[in-house]
Amino acid sequence: MNKIKVMIRKEWSEVFKNRFVFFVVAFMPLFFTAMPLIILYTSRDSGESTMGMGDVPPEFSAMCDTTSGAECFQSFIVSQFLLLFLMIPIIIPVTIASYSIVGEKTTRTLEPLLATPITTGELLAGKTLAATIPALAATWGSYLIFVIGTNVILSNPVVTGSLIEPLWLLAIFGVGPLLSIAGVSIAVMISSRVNDPRVAEQLSALVIMPLLLLFLGQTLGLIFVDQTVIIWIGLAMAIIDGVLLYFASQIFQRETILTRWK
Repeated sequence: MNKIKVMIRKEWSEVFKNRFVFFVVAFMPLFFTAMPLIILYTSRDSGESTMGMGDVPPEFSAMCDTTSGAECFQSFIVSQFLLLFLMIPIIIPVTIASYSIVGEKTTRTLEPLLATPITTGELLAGKTLAATIPALAATWGSYLIFVIGTNVILSNPVVTGSLIEPLWLLAIFGVGPLLSIAGVSIAVMISSRVNDPRVAEQLSALVIMPLLLLFLGQTLGLIFVDQTVIIWIGLAMAIIDGVLLYFASQIFQRETILTRWK
């Protein structure tokens, strides 16, 4: 663990010197939190008298038997931002991890690092944790701000309570870390094979496409994301993470990686 801790501190001291990485880590959570809060603020009083069960999908209205039409509609609007918050734990670690290895190639620090007695497992664990810890901290902090902001803007305990139901808690604290691990694993594999940080970042950014398509489908009403969907996503990501971590450790060959960069 001491070697891993040293590896994490080393990663943070080098990665956050990059302005683009620092911008993504600092700005993206703020943007993804401010945008839904602004939407809630601008629409909190619009058409409240006309809000009813007919404004939400049948799958969601079935959950609102004990609430008013306005409360049900507001809870539905809030629920649309769930997938938006799941993008944070995958965008940030992908950006950090895709730069970490390629960045060390370009700065000529990879060779001394691989010459140290640190094992491949410790090296990958350090890089993985260095990328996931900031992502999860940003995700959980953004979620907390969103809950508080929603309570302040709407002043409705029913709507605020919908943000701390099992659906949100499972997604933020369960699926979020699994998405981070998947993103880091893919970014490490890509970084191990390319020599340009920009190429690594662009290829790694493709990881977010499935989640982006799911968000688009939800926005268009083609998909309804409920607790069952989140559970299936979590189970699928747990299996995918195991496979990706195995391949990442196999692809990262410290004996040959130095011969691939120029």
